[in-house]
Amino acid sequence: MANFIDQANKEALKLMQDAQPTLIGMGIAKDTLPGMRENLILHAGPPVKWEDMSGPLRGAVVGGIIYQGLAETVDEAKELAASGKIDFDSCHHHSAVGPMAGVVTAKMPVFIVKNMDQGNYAYCTMNEGLGEVLRFGAYGENVIKHLNWMEKTLYPILKEAIEIHGPIDIKSMNAQALQMGDEMHNRNKAGTSLFIREIASSIVKTNASEEDKVKVFDFLNSNDHFYLNLSMPGAKCTMDPVGKVKYSTVVYTMARNGTEFGIRVAGLGNRWFTAPAEIIDGLYFPGYSMEDANRDIGDSCITETSGIGGFAMASAPAIVQFVGGTPADAVQYTTSMYEITLEESVAYKMPNMNFRGVPTGIDIRKVIETQIRPVINTGIASKHAGVGQVGAGVVRPPMKCFEDALQAFVEMLDNEGLLD
Repeated sequence: MANFIDQANKEALKLMQDAQPTLIGMGIAKDTLPGMRENLILHAGPPVKWEDMSGPLRGAVVGGIIYQGLAETVDEAKELAASGKIDFDSCHHHSAVGPMAGVVTAKMPVFIVKNMDQGNYAYCTMNEGLGEVLRFGAYGENVIKHLNWMEKTLYPILKEAIEIHGPIDIKSMNAQALQMGDEMHNRNKAGTSLFIREIASSIVKTNASEEDKVKVFDFLNSNDHFYLNLSMPGAKCTMDPVGKVKYSTVVYTMARNGTEFGIRVAGLGNRWFTAPAEIIDGLYFPGYSMEDANRDIGDSCITETSGIGGFAMASAPAIVQFVGGTPADAVQYTTSMYEITLEESVAYKMPNMNFRGVPTGIDIRKVIETQIRPVINTGIASKHAGVGQVGAGVVRPPMKCFEDALQAFVEMLDNEGLLD
């Protein structure tokens, strides 16, 4: 039995190592995402119904409905969301990812990232910045105004600039950022800087007004997390082909919707294995504490699934100033992840780990055997809709997700007569 599983895992790892995520353009969600339509709202994590949604996800849905023009007031938006006239689905079911609440509506602009090795695509909205923003469940007037500016000003300029520039190699940019102190989940200062440097002259060449170009530069410069929404679809299009490798025990999706944490395993196809998401231990903004925190939420742990993010914290010691702990803790987090993965990345190297590759390929068997759960660093949303971000910290998936997945894997083998 072990031989064909090992062979499947070798195939999965090769897909991860050979992936070439590349930014090739931008588009509007309705015209770009597979299966997207006017009355569909996508969200982070495994599928969840309106009545089971957490506060920040409900808040982001309300803001998305108002932004989309489907309702004018908060009460109207809540009524519409509960009416059954709006469909909800996981971003992952539409080749997309979304940070935190991850809400995507039909008219939102998205990045288009292509895996040049396998030809598959992934999509993600643009990063709004930190604090009182839609992805953290805020929906006030300033949130909607900012989203409209992103759609009407930021998007056309970036779209034209990317067309002028041509494809941008996300994998190469990730590798550079990793060696400059990023881990591409909660620290994106280097990645954002590299992106600005790469696209700057093309922005200048666009047909936009000088005033709008300056506003775009000012926004990019002020938003250290902008690159997150490129590293995420880069990781997504890296991992999706892995999901088609039969008999592989590699995890190809980790995601949370604020109520449940879910994983998907290559050998088990599109099936989700879920359990209640955990509360995050971390640093809270002044005036907030763990009492204000929602459960873990967001698709951004697709970065950890691919071997960066929390798995690469050793290369980003400054991250502890944002999520808590010490630089030694960051190294320990990374070191422990080698215990539950199958090999090291050949592209993503960490200087202060003697250029060792990041831990790559989470194996559900190793998670169960070692009882070590993947480490994820993440933002913390208020449990109350409309508030926004209240901190950042470190969290892990529930072990039950991996236990259930391994049991299902064994049952699959048994049903196919493949158990020893």
